Amino acid sequence: MSERLQPGDPAPEFTLPDADGNEISLAAYRGRKVIVYFYPAALTPGCTKQACDFTDNLDLLAEAGYDVIGVSPDKPEKLAKFRDKESLKVTLVGDPSKEVLTAYGAFGEKKLYGKTVTGVIRSTVVVDENGKVERALYNVKATGHVAKIIKDLGI
Repeated sequence: MSERLQPGDPAPEFTLPDADGNEISLAAYRGRKVIVYFYPAALTPGCTKQACDFTDNLDLLAEAGYDVIGVSPDKPEKLAKFRDKESLKVTLVGDPSKEVLTAYGAFGEKKLYGKTVTGVIRSTVVVDENGKVERALYNVKATGHVAKIIKDLGI
C-alpha cells in the first residue's frame, strides 16, 4: 500500500497525457493552487457526477486561485470520450501505469462492497503555489465532495 500524503509534504511531480495526448505537468502550475483529484474510471456514474461537479464549480474555484486536474488510470482516448460526452471543462489526465496514483497514496487496498480489493482510492490533494500539499483527503465520496472542498477552503 502506498503512503498517504500529509500537509506540508512536497507534492510528487508528474507529467501525464491529457485527453488530447498533450503532456500536463504539475510543475507548470507553480504559482497557483491546484486541486488534484483521483478517480477510478471515466464514464462511470460516480466519477461522472464528481467530474461534472468540478466542471460546474470551475469558474468559482479559478476565481479563488485554484486549478483542477483529474487523474485516472484511463488512456487519453477514453478521457476524450468522457470529456466530450459530459461536456467537461476540467483537465483530465491518464496514468495507466498507476505510478502517479501510487505516489499520491491514491492506489492500493480498499473496501468495495464489503470485500478488500486493490484499486484507485477516490482521493483529493490540494497543492499550494509552492508545490506543497495543503490538504490530502482519502476515501472521499463522489457526491457532495466538491461542495465540501469549497466549504473547507473557505471559497
